[in-house]
Amino acid sequence: MSIVLRPGAPSDSTVCGRICFEAFRAIDDEHNFPWDFPSVEVATQVLMMLLSNRGFYSLVAEKDGKVVGSNFLDERGPIAGLGPITVDPTSQNATIGRRLMQAALDRASDRRAAGVRLLQSTFHNRSLCLYAKL
Repeated sequence: MSIVLRPGAPSDSTVCGRICFEAFRAIDDEHNFPWDFPSVEVATQVLMMLLSNRGFYSLVAEKDGKVVGSNFLDERGPIAGLGPITVDPTSQNATIGRRLMQAALDRASDRRAAGVRLLQSTFHNRSLCLYAKL
């Protein structure tokens, strides 16, 4: 399995939007919470905004040439905002999320951000454990 991280582009919005919707829907359904994004179209619009805004650093993960996840870093202020980070549910638990998160944290460090802010769904224990480790 070959994982490559690369900068995101507006042309990634359709696939990244679908992954974002499916990843959040899966964890929300697992815990009986309302969906974070009401549809694939809404998730795609949000990610298009992030991918098109120069104030956001975007990363896309590819596995064997196929997009399987993304992460974003809001660099518009002294405290960087991290996320949303999503990995295709069929590709989770393969260190892709960890690599996306570490790359964004490295970027914040390289740019000497005063801090990094991350919002976390408290019921998502796997991601909470990853974030605590990093």
